[in-house]
Amino acid sequence: MGMDQEKTYKAYLNGQWVKTDREIEIVNPATEQVFAKVFAIDGHQIQMALDAAEASFPSWRARTAKERGILLHRVADELKRRRDEIAHTITLENGKPQAQSKGEVDMSEDHLRWFAEEAHRSYGRTIPPQAHGKRHLVVKTPIGTVGAIAPWNFPLVLSVRKVAPALAAGCPVILKPASQTPLCAIALAECMETAGVPGGVFQLAIGNAAMIGDAFLTNPICRKISFTGSTKVGQELIRGAAHQVKPLSLELGGQAPLLIFEDCDLDRAVQETLIAKFRNTGQSCIAANRIYVQKTIHDEFLHKFVAAVKQLKTGNGVDDGMDVGPMINQHALDGALLQIEDAVKHGGKVMAGGKRMGTRGYFLEPTVIDGVGDDSLCMLEETFAPVAPVTSFDTEEEAIERANRSPYGLSAYAMTRDIGRMFRLAEQIEAGTLGINDGAPTTSQSPFGGVKQSGWGRELGTEGLDAFLETKHVSIGGV
Repeated sequence: MGMDQEKTYKAYLNGQWVKTDREIEIVNPATEQVFAKVFAIDGHQIQMALDAAEASFPSWRARTAKERGILLHRVADELKRRRDEIAHTITLENGKPQAQSKGEVDMSEDHLRWFAEEAHRSYGRTIPPQAHGKRHLVVKTPIGTVGAIAPWNFPLVLSVRKVAPALAAGCPVILKPASQTPLCAIALAECMETAGVPGGVFQLAIGNAAMIGDAFLTNPICRKISFTGSTKVGQELIRGAAHQVKPLSLELGGQAPLLIFEDCDLDRAVQETLIAKFRNTGQSCIAANRIYVQKTIHDEFLHKFVAAVKQLKTGNGVDDGMDVGPMINQHALDGALLQIEDAVKHGGKVMAGGKRMGTRGYFLEPTVIDGVGDDSLCMLEETFAPVAPVTSFDTEEEAIERANRSPYGLSAYAMTRDIGRMFRLAEQIEAGTLGINDGAPTTSQSPFGGVKQSGWGRELGTEGLDAFLETKHVSIGGV
């Protein structure tokens, strides 16, 4: 799709590309320029989308898992064919460096292929009876129409992470992308259409989040909501879901600790910390948010880490060789600058970066702050910025206790070569994902999700398919 200034993209409802009377402007965070518009749907159209999804459900669930899987593979083929162009689109609307956008398209393709295959494996079971003449079966059935709500930070892959398993399970999906980044979702809808996914089975609802979320919550056609975003919005969905006791999958805020132990491979620890912290400009729910370094190696780690951070290239994501792009908007940039100021007020020392870059685009210098107090904002709140606060610890027990002190528990990281410690951390760290010597642990075949205030349920892995299936016990008597 050519991203020319005049282009206004349509919504995709029931197999039709729809114009409406309201438009949303899409801003490139690297230039602060509006470069495209999308039509936003209204309340009447979201109701029509739900009706279309319900009408498509019987025939979609009746298809074999193999048939649904073939279509998902075709969608993946389309994504792959259009990889560079869709990656370019993600960079324009989100700001991330182009190489990272290509990685996002690749991971989206991988998710589609994983669930295309996993659809074959939504196994039930037979259970030995306790009474004569009875037989017991467990069967898995699709839950029904799904409302999927995706965020702006990984706009394609976090859409596919919901859409692919729901479709694989036999459920129609209405995807609501973030208003800042709907263009890659439009590309996904084009891939769905080209692949031959029926119109009512996948639809794209772009528009007011509260209005669309409310329709998902209040309309009984929508049987499940899958949401990635802030804990605050997650709490609102929980309250809203109470009326119809509607099932939710929630992937909410994170505040990941990263523990660096004295026995680690220091150079590897620096590289993996760079990935865990600065990927996607630090705007990741699994980004390393709090870096704890064992005192014995603190100075050596800090020296190497600061040197590496100063080498990172920051700029417009469409330019070659960039490591860090702009933040998503002015509000995000202001919040990060406030956290830096607060950390310094609490005794932190800026070792790299710390300031806005230039006057156009929402760029922040990749920042390292040492000696940050545990009561600083950046140690208590999700940072969502290229800001790395560093502090030190003495013992493993202390590190675990401080790591677990947060109300969040999405992911955590540890750099160590001690195998006993790996097991202790695996058992004691309160998080849904633990990366040991691994700054990018997420993968299609392994479950992803949070504990505590980081969410409910799991995406990816076998659990990701199970989230869209009901478990039914069938008892047969008189055998």
